[in-house]
Amino acid sequence: MNDPGYKYDLVVGLEVHVQLLTRTKLFCGCPNRFGEEPNTLTCPVCIGMPGVLPVMNRHAFQLALRAAVALNCQIAPFTKWDRKNYYYPDLPKGYQISQYDLPFSHDGHLEISDPKGAFEPKQVGIIRVHLEEDAGKSLHDEAAGRADSRIDLNRAGTPLLEIVTRPDIRSPQEAKAFLTELKLLLSYLEVSDCNMQEGSLRVDANVNLHIHTPQEVVPTPIVEVKNMNSFRAVERALAYEATRQYQQFLETGQRLGQVPKQTRGWDDQAQLTRPQRQKEESSDYRYFPEPDLVPVTVSPEEVEQVRRSLGELPAAIRRRLQEQYGITAYDADVIVSQGRGVVEYFEQAAQASGNGKQTANWVQRDVLRELKERNCPIEQFPLPAERLAELVQRIDQGKLDTSRSREVFQHMLQHGTTVDEAMEQLGIETVDESTLRELCQELVQANPKVVEQVKQGKTKAIGALVGQAKKRNPNVDPRRVQQICLELIQGT
Repeated sequence: MNDPGYKYDLVVGLEVHVQLLTRTKLFCGCPNRFGEEPNTLTCPVCIGMPGVLPVMNRHAFQLALRAAVALNCQIAPFTKWDRKNYYYPDLPKGYQISQYDLPFSHDGHLEISDPKGAFEPKQVGIIRVHLEEDAGKSLHDEAAGRADSRIDLNRAGTPLLEIVTRPDIRSPQEAKAFLTELKLLLSYLEVSDCNMQEGSLRVDANVNLHIHTPQEVVPTPIVEVKNMNSFRAVERALAYEATRQYQQFLETGQRLGQVPKQTRGWDDQAQLTRPQRQKEESSDYRYFPEPDLVPVTVSPEEVEQVRRSLGELPAAIRRRLQEQYGITAYDADVIVSQGRGVVEYFEQAAQASGNGKQTANWVQRDVLRELKERNCPIEQFPLPAERLAELVQRIDQGKLDTSRSREVFQHMLQHGTTVDEAMEQLGIETVDESTLRELCQELVQANPKVVEQVKQGKTKAIGALVGQAKKRNPNVDPRRVQQICLELIQGT
C-alpha cells in the first residue's frame, strides 16, 4: 500500500514502578533484599496463607510521601487501601494490595529538558503516585529446553511506588529524559536505588498515535508496552511501536475500532514488540476496599515538614551551578547526574580554583574517567578537591600547559603529592617569556617554508614549529608558542 505521508503525533503515558529502600516489606516483617536464594524471604503474610493480617510499614509510607512531595503532587489528607484482584502464578493471594480511587497523592508534575536541545523544556504531568505491594517473580526456563517455569516469592510484598504520568510525552527522547530525571530525583531523595537490573525500577508505556488525515485526526488504539529493561530499550520500543501502529493504520484504514486494545512485550534482541494479550480495563480487576487495613491520614503540618526536609533537588542544583560557576547547561547536567558527592567535589574545587568552567572540564573528563576505571565512589577518590583546584590554578597562571597537566594529574593520583611537588619531580619548570620568545625567533628564522605557508593562509603549518619547540624544551606551552610564532610571522 502506498504511504500517503500523513503526519502523526506520538502520544505516550508512562507507568513506573519503583521499589522503595526499606529494611522490610510493605505489610510484613520479611527482609526487603535482593539476591537471596528463591523463597527464603517469605512468611505466611506475603505468601497469602489463610487468616493472616497485614500491618503497614510506616517507613515505606514516609519514603513514598517524600517522593510525592518532590514530584509536586497534591497530598490527600485521607487515603485507603484496595484489593486489585487478578490471577497470576506469582501472586499467591489472588489479589494485590494497592490503591484505586483514593490514592495518597495526585496531580503532580516533573520538568524535563535536554541540554543538547533535542526538545524544548516541558512539564510532564503526573496523574497519581500511590503505594502498592509487589508480586513475586516467574522464572522461565525455555533456554534449557524444558519450557517449565518456577516461582520465586522473595519479592512478593516488597513496597512499590507506582508513578502514573499523563499522556504528555511526545517522543522517545522525551520518555528517556523523563525516566532519567525521575531516577536522578529518587536517588537524591534516597527513596530507591532505581536499579533496573535488579527490578527496582520497571517501566510500562501506554502508546498510541494521533494521525492527521485530510478529513480528521484519527487516534489509534492504545497499546501497553512491557518488558523494557533499560531506558535505551524504552526509546527503541517507542520508536518501533510508532512505526508499527502507523503501518497498521494504513492497512486497516478507518476500521481501527475493530482493533482491540492490546498489551505487547518488547523483544530487545529482535528489536520489535510482540502481542501478549488484550489490555485489561480497571473493571477487570474488580477493585474493592481492603478490609484488613485502616485508612491513612496525613496532616498539612506533616506535608510541610517533609517539604522542608527534601533539601536542594537536581533541577535547582543544575540552575545554581550554571549561575554561580558560569558553566553550561550540559556541564551542569553531567555533574548533577553523578550524584551529590560529585556535586560537592566540583563545588569545593571550583570555589578554590576560581575557574568554574576549567574545573568542570577536569571533573567531567578526568575525574569521572578515573572513578569509572577504579570503580570507586567520589568519597574514596585519592585526589582531594583542593589539589585539583591547585592544578587548575597552575594552568591559569601559565605555569603548566594542558598537555603536561595530565602527567601532573596522574602523578598526584599515584603518589599523593601536591601540584608543585609533582611538577618538581617530573622536571617541569616554567619557561620565562624572554626565553620562549627567543626560541620562537630561532624557529621562525630556521623554517622559511613554514613561514611562507602560514603567510598563504595555511595556519595549520605552524604545528611544525610547535613540535620543534617541544623537542627543544618539553616545558614550553604549545599554545603560547603558537601565538608568538604567529605574531612574528605576521610582523615580517
